[in-house]
Amino acid sequence: MKQLIPLILLAFLSACGASPAPEFFGATRTDVTLNGRDYTVFQKGERVEVIRLGYARRGDHQQIRATMIELIPRVTGCRLRETTLQGDSGEMRGSLNCPATRVD
Repeated sequence: MKQLIPLILLAFLSACGASPAPEFFGATRTDVTLNGRDYTVFQKGERVEVIRLGYARRGDHQQIRATMIELIPRVTGCRLRETTLQGDSGEMRGSLNCPATRVD
């Protein structure tokens, strides 16, 4: 029975998926698959967080990071302020320039 506990815990944790950083609680969540990988994008106002799901091999990180940056305007409709980008191929956060919403 003790041998099953780690397996049960692993199954529970893998079912949880991506969780946002505290500043993104209440953010809009979008789950995306691109180039065969799964990502979760959280947007709250003019802030964004992108999380890669799953394992990545050593040589894949540069391409994954480029894909994560590419996802930001696709998902949010906003332009990334590149100087604000922080993080790596597992999780990154940054600020956005979003178009003003028209009120007619």
